[in-house]
Amino acid sequence: MFLAGAVGAWRVLHAPVLANYVTEPASKLDEFAPIYQFSETASIPVRATADRVYDAIFSVTAAEVPFYRTLAWVRRGGSSGPESVLNPSDHESLVRVATRTSFLVLAEVPGREFVMGAVVVAPEGVRLASGPTPEMFKGLTRPGFAKASMNFTIEPQGPGLCLLKTETRVHATDPASRDLFNRYWTMIAPGSLLIRHMWLRAIKVRAESTTR
Repeated sequence: MFLAGAVGAWRVLHAPVLANYVTEPASKLDEFAPIYQFSETASIPVRATADRVYDAIFSVTAAEVPFYRTLAWVRRGGSSGPESVLNPSDHESLVRVATRTSFLVLAEVPGREFVMGAVVVAPEGVRLASGPTPEMFKGLTRPGFAKASMNFTIEPQGPGLCLLKTETRVHATDPASRDLFNRYWTMIAPGSLLIRHMWLRAIKVRAESTTR
């Protein structure tokens, strides 16, 4: 059993990671992440208007997301560290903390889509230009980097009913960065996806409570 587990783990860690290509952009996320090797998606129905759901995205705090603090603590290896989306305040929305610390707002379509991004792998010693812009993020294609783009989208399903979705994509700009991130992704993907589901659930609860 141990040998079978070791072989299975080795195959997962060393399996080739193929790139996905968006040929017909249909969202702002498609514009900023048309090529990606890693992704995860989650969705949940919400009984509220699109505007209320969109407002709730920017209101939910870490305290409202089940297991968030526990999983974030595991992600940062038990250390305290500076304020970030992995170490947020209980009194400020997760999205606001993320875009104030480590993420960049890439695009906003009120009532429909919000996109943010961050550089998650960079060459040692390399410092990016201060005051990054969405266009700079989009144009960062030189070797040695991996970029993560995350969105929330709202799709009306009928009167007072929406489908809230989130998708995260990671694009590594060269094979070495792809292999480096792949090892990290293999370890954190299950917990990361659980966070996404719990985050959506918290947004749903807030939006539906506001509606009532």
